[in-house]
Amino acid sequence: MAKIFKKTSGNGGLTLYLGKRDYVDHVSSVEKLDGVVKVDTTDFGDRKAFVQMACAFRYGSDDLDVMGLCFRKDIWIQQIQIYPESSKPALSAMHDTLLKKAGDNSYPFSFEIPTNLPCSVSLQPGPDDKGKACGVDFEVKTYLAKEKNNPDEKIDKKDTARLVVRKIQYAPSQVGAGPKADVCKSFMMSDKPVHLEASMEKDLYFHGEDIPIKIKINNESNKTVKKIKITVDQTTDIVLYSADKYTKTVLNQEFGETVDASSTADLCLTIKPALSENKEKRGLALDGRLKDEDTNLASTTMIRPGVEKEVLGILVSYKIKINLMVAGGGLLGGLTASDVTVELPLNLMHPKPAE
Repeated sequence: MAKIFKKTSGNGGLTLYLGKRDYVDHVSSVEKLDGVVKVDTTDFGDRKAFVQMACAFRYGSDDLDVMGLCFRKDIWIQQIQIYPESSKPALSAMHDTLLKKAGDNSYPFSFEIPTNLPCSVSLQPGPDDKGKACGVDFEVKTYLAKEKNNPDEKIDKKDTARLVVRKIQYAPSQVGAGPKADVCKSFMMSDKPVHLEASMEKDLYFHGEDIPIKIKINNESNKTVKKIKITVDQTTDIVLYSADKYTKTVLNQEFGETVDASSTADLCLTIKPALSENKEKRGLALDGRLKDEDTNLASTTMIRPGVEKEVLGILVSYKIKINLMVAGGGLLGGLTASDVTVELPLNLMHPKPAE
């Protein structure tokens, strides 16, 4: 028997049942959310029961809501009247399971989640931040009200039951060829250039997986490659009223390999970006979490070509920079030091779990 998630309102009149909390976005479509609400109409009076699903951007602490400041911006919201029953969805196997569990006076519902909504992402709070993390979350809520959607009607907390769910993406089963980039750079006081080529075997890596980077260096100059630095940057695109983009470095690693003047090198250097090395970085994007379970760096957002402009919320991408520090010999060596840099895109995701 699969696990069932349930939440009962404070007054005991409404119980929300869901069969799972993770809904997979396959890029072209998203899994449907099927649930059931059990009602006890004793204290309903002239109120009706509704269920809603909302995707919201949360700005910070709920404590500030008491001051009348709204720190939650709904990106998408849908509501269904569940009692008295207004419409009935086509019943799925999940509905059947939940209806059996819930018993009498239970009503099924379904939500179709649009593909242009963001995935669940939270932004890492700083060490002194209180309250819920900023980010995008999805919530299913059942509540009692006289009207479906009257902003002036006060809905009592004890007349609501809510469960947070996640919209997640898994890595596609087909992995493509890896990216490749090269650059040729000339220097002051040197006739010939340094060639740098970097490549990866595939276009997608899993969280926690080693990422080997092949690096070819042809140093035709009269300078020495003193060291190699590899960084991984996470770019978070927050698209709400206006687009807000910022970049944070999640890995910064130096390798002591050197390449003398007029020589070549074929190297394979391995990196592994991880949240464990970035626990103090405020505002880093992480995969959305339920309660206090562990999470990881946010997965790369995969979007259908053409819908970039429509997606609101948080979009996450990564890039790897490979940097050669090149310096001349003699007294002026340090002064004439220069860098040779290439960039590669990186997709970081979770593998699809076995059924």
